[in-house]
Amino acid sequence: MRRLMVLSACLFWLASLAMAKEKLTSQWNCAAPSEMHAIPVADQANHSYSINKGACTAVKSSVDEKEGVGTGFNDVTGDSSHGHGIFVATTASGDKIHYSYKESLTSKDGKVESGSNPWTIVGGTGKFAGAKGEGGCKAKGNADGTVSWDCEGAYTPAK
Repeated sequence: MRRLMVLSACLFWLASLAMAKEKLTSQWNCAAPSEMHAIPVADQANHSYSINKGACTAVKSSVDEKEGVGTGFNDVTGDSSHGHGIFVATTASGDKIHYSYKESLTSKDGKVESGSNPWTIVGGTGKFAGAKGEGGCKAKGNADGTVSWDCEGAYTPAK
């Protein structure tokens, strides 16, 4: 009986190692969207729906991400915005990580001041094909109109 308990404990330990999560941290600098289309909503002043696409450059990344492209949809009311989208990051080796995110932003005079976006890894290529993970980012607007995102989370590589 004792041998069975030791064997079970060893198998549980090995299974937990196989499913170990790896830390993922990154910092991104994102320019203003390169494409943006807004449609006014007639229910109140300063309300619109928008779709946008923009590029980001990784300042640092624990998984060697170098660049990324985000495409999203936002519901904008005054200086507040809530939306969702897909961010595709490319690593130095050419592997891709597909993130699904939800975001909340505050802005002033058309420039982002702050925000947050929880994310989930929903796909990828190469090393990240079949990977799963989640985390979040905090945004800070910069004087030049760019936005810095500090992100952290964890992922489980594909087996």
